[in-house]
Amino acid sequence: MSGILSKLSGETVKTAQETPREIVAALDRHIVGQDDAKRAVAIAVRNRWRRQQLPEEMRGEVAPKNILMIGPTGVGKTEIARRLATLTGAPFIKVEATKYTEVGYYGRDVESMVRELVENSIGIVRQQERQKVETEAQQRTDDRLLNLLFPRQPEQAFGEEEEVDHEAEQRAERTREKMRAMLATGEMDHRKVQMTIEQKQSPLVFGGMGFEQMDMDFQGVLEKIMPKSSSQRELTVAEARKVIFEQECDALLEPEKINAKAIELAENLGIIFIDELDKVVASEGKSADVSRQGVQRDLLPIVEGTTVQTKFGYISTDHVLFIAAGAFHRAQPSDLMPELQGRFPIRVELSDLNKDDFVRILTEPKNSLTKQYAALMNVEGVELVFTEDAIETLAQFAFQVNQTTQNIGARRLYTILEKVVEELSFEAPDMKMGRVEVNAAYVNDRLKKVVYDEDLSKFIL
Repeated sequence: MSGILSKLSGETVKTAQETPREIVAALDRHIVGQDDAKRAVAIAVRNRWRRQQLPEEMRGEVAPKNILMIGPTGVGKTEIARRLATLTGAPFIKVEATKYTEVGYYGRDVESMVRELVENSIGIVRQQERQKVETEAQQRTDDRLLNLLFPRQPEQAFGEEEEVDHEAEQRAERTREKMRAMLATGEMDHRKVQMTIEQKQSPLVFGGMGFEQMDMDFQGVLEKIMPKSSSQRELTVAEARKVIFEQECDALLEPEKINAKAIELAENLGIIFIDELDKVVASEGKSADVSRQGVQRDLLPIVEGTTVQTKFGYISTDHVLFIAAGAFHRAQPSDLMPELQGRFPIRVELSDLNKDDFVRILTEPKNSLTKQYAALMNVEGVELVFTEDAIETLAQFAFQVNQTTQNIGARRLYTILEKVVEELSFEAPDMKMGRVEVNAAYVNDRLKKVVYDEDLSKFIL
């Protein structure tokens, strides 16, 4: 398996060999605090690399240690999983447990999350394979553009008595080479060419309960039998180059090879993040409990390891890493089915955010919210500067509102900051240039009335 990872992506192998300490340091650049959760996911990623180094007979026995993150909304559960997938280059999908229903009820079946993971993996492998054929596709594109701009003369029919004008052929070849050089420098980009573009007819889309479980790829069959429509279009060389390049890349790719690599990548490096797991815990006296309990039962074989049929082939979930998350403010992890609890052996509790955490969130990450707003205003020619006391005041307001209304964690900063810069965002296009310094007084002036008016704060903040 290590061979296929090397072929698939050098970045994937490099990141997989990073130590847990290095992975945590990379996550620290984007996420504040929650050290326990970062350590847990870093160890899980490192264990995947360790598994690849084991002998073949033992490798299949080592199962991933799935993680259950417990904590209120907005503290970084989803962001940790998403950043982790970006760092590792692994196939990753985020799903909400609430959108699935038990078999027999209207809704999505649980196996569809595995199909989505395979499609994500297809995209990753396809992009990597595409990079390998781009050079040849570019050469083919130039040849086709040359044929559109300066078609070759048809060859003489066999037996004709007319002598071939070799000098004319040489002149034509020299002209083509000059045009090829002009194409490379972009001098021909404004020229117009006529080309035929094929468009597939959009087949009828079927959906509903059970359609995803059909054995045959009915949608793919429809696409094959639907007639293709062709149209003559006049495009500039620059526009035609993009169209032809896409066509040539598609022609050089091998779908079967991509599918096989993608399934192997998803099986060994795939990460499925199941959010809102606490929402499928049954509660007394509600008719929806049957479906909620059914979702847990359907999740169980997926998480413990099974084989799922997709239109790209069969995929085993034995070594897919599952990271589940939930607030669990009304239910407890112990309320889940015992069998499902056992499939998430690592439990991590994420803590509430305090004022100091908000200060760090506003200043430390590479693309913090304050830096984002400053960059947005800079587009309008306005220099936006947040002073230290402004950061402290913003953090205090965010913490205070979270305590007095619903605690939505770091997402509260979005509403607070948007309220602070609302007037500036409206006026910035007319200011053209200038420097705006946001200090504590500026923040207080725009937030104090709203925060201390309980009715307004509930609806605005």
